[in-house]
Amino acid sequence: MRTCDRFARIKSGYEQDITYLRNHSQRSADTKAAKTSATNALAVKSRMAKALGRHFAACPICG
Repeated sequence: MRTCDRFARIKSGYEQDITYLRNHSQRSADTKAAKTSATNALAVKSRMAKALGRHFAACPICG
């Protein structure tokens, strides 16, 4: 699959957010904040998939 630079930038931005939220969840285990961070990480992952799908459909290089 061939992708463009913008696809990589979008993906890396979301991956940084997901990593931050997962790390926060692990650091503060057994707290309400940890559960919230883990839930938010899943939501961000879903938003990343939607954003990359929209980009892939619209981009002439990726599509």
